Amino acid sequence: MKKIKKIVALSVVAGLFVGCTPNSYNNPNLNVPAGKNTKTGALYGALAGAVLAAATAKGDNRHQRVIKGAILGAGVGAAYGYSLDRQAAEMAAALNTNVDNSPNAKLDPSKDIIVSKRANYVEITFRDKMMFETNSDYPTPSATAKISRVGDILRKYPQTIVQVVGHTDNRGSYEYNLKLSQRRAQSVANMIKSSGIPNKIYAKGCSYNKSLVPNTTPANMALNRRVEIYLYPNAGAVVDQCR
Repeated sequence: MKKIKKIVALSVVAGLFVGCTPNSYNNPNLNVPAGKNTKTGALYGALAGAVLAAATAKGDNRHQRVIKGAILGAGVGAAYGYSLDRQAAEMAAALNTNVDNSPNAKLDPSKDIIVSKRANYVEITFRDKMMFETNSDYPTPSATAKISRVGDILRKYPQTIVQVVGHTDNRGSYEYNLKLSQRRAQSVANMIKSSGIPNKIYAKGCSYNKSLVPNTTPANMALNRRVEIYLYPNAGAVVDQCR
């Protein structure tokens, strides 16, 4: 038990140490502060590195190896988290908006595009009114230009997994809306893929399974009609966004 406590303590210290030096990853043309993702990644990375070092190290220098493992793991974890922070910042800049992590950001009808960074992914929401004509599954010229910018940023992050998810209101049958949401998601996914990036890209329609608000008014329905793009650092982070 004492050894475990020592490992955890060392991991926390190493995580804080590395988390305080995020500027080593900075692009001088883009000021991205260390966010929650960076610090969380550093902490978990430090713990993993320390545990691995403790399990494999032997001899009198075991403690030193644990410390080095924690610091190395923290660095890897910080880079993992910082990549999400950086992608969110770059996407927001490319789409002429700011990163908004408020839980109620999607409920603001004045925002056509919302970029948020979560613990394990970056989320980009496009309002239906600026994406598609009524009953159409092909993006408008304005939306096409914005989707192209998403592809431009993803060229810098070929390891990022992209998931495009379509949502509708509840007018019409569930089956009709499911097919419409799938076609819209696939159309956006195809457009991103056509930019020539190597990223894995998936598309899924949710119909009206995951409404933001009750479909009781035209204003609420407009909030529920949307396309969301999720950026994941690896396959283990991918979740079903229709549930």
